[in-house]
Amino acid sequence: MKYFSKEFIQFYKDLAASNERDWFLVNKKRYEDHVKMPFVKFVSDVITAMTKLDKNMAIEPKDAIFRINRDIRFSKDKSPYKLYASAAIAPGGRKDMEYPGIYLELGPEKLALAGGAYMPSKLLLENIRTSIASNPAAFNKILADKDFVKQCGKLQGDVNKIIAPEFRSAAEKCPFIFNKQFYYWKELSPNIITGDGLLEKVVETYKASQILNKFLIKCL
Repeated sequence: MKYFSKEFIQFYKDLAASNERDWFLVNKKRYEDHVKMPFVKFVSDVITAMTKLDKNMAIEPKDAIFRINRDIRFSKDKSPYKLYASAAIAPGGRKDMEYPGIYLELGPEKLALAGGAYMPSKLLLENIRTSIASNPAAFNKILADKDFVKQCGKLQGDVNKIIAPEFRSAAEKCPFIFNKQFYYWKELSPNIITGDGLLEKVVETYKASQILNKFLIKCL
């Protein structure tokens, strides 16, 4: 199924050239017709597909979709609008992704898909490290899973230089214990956005990430 026309991409290209409120107000109907409404439908279908794999993903699109408005309070860049559509599908929606789901970002430059533990709480981070330390080989096996590697790539995240003594032995077998984050970030051609296989590509990635998600869920 095709969700977005070329007007989706063109809107963001035009917005990039005139990122100001007056322009947006004049072009608001373009935004609603070619970006907002199709994106709500797309996110709704992604949620439906994800819920078949994890019933906890049954949320409303409005709880997952981020506003187009940028938070410019602490930014030197005062342009008011984002140049992409985005959503975070997880039980807590865009406000809480401690329970792993999937993050979507669609724009003229790329289709980005991400998941895992991007901002784990102190307790969750401790639990993840403890779980890895109990069986480093099992965690290494997750990251070496052929489908995970093919669809999600390598695990990413900032790393601590120093780690608690109780984790040092296990870290020799699995250096990812040093990580402060445990996530994947995948970028694909923007051509996929306006093609027929967009939903399938997202669901395919989410399915492949389930091997990591199940590990992280047990750590909650």
